[in-house]
Amino acid sequence: MDRKCFIAIHEEDDLIRELLERWLGEAGYAIRGAGDETPCRLVIANVASPRGARPLIESLQAVYAAPILVLSGRFRRGLAGSAEAAHRLGVKKVLPKPFTRKELLSAVHEALQGAE
Repeated sequence: MDRKCFIAIHEEDDLIRELLERWLGEAGYAIRGAGDETPCRLVIANVASPRGARPLIESLQAVYAAPILVLSGRFRRGLAGSAEAAHRLGVKKVLPKPFTRKELLSAVHEALQGAE
């Protein structure tokens, strides 16, 4: 994996951010915090409410030319609901909380499809 290409994480909860960094780092991904404007391969962003997510998503899209994976405890489980939510938000993929390490890595892999 090219360590110059990284995943930016926008997560306000320190414990969740640290867990994401650990799981992704163990899988071989390079991680940066949101706000680092270096080009990245993927942005992972937590949203408290998908209904109010538009300003955050638009600000991330303005900074990064990369797909966005959105996390939220407000998403419903199930492929159809997740695909519909991603389309509605204009992002590559959504992942409902809580999620497992395996689910996170699978969502990251799917979000990166076609972006490499």
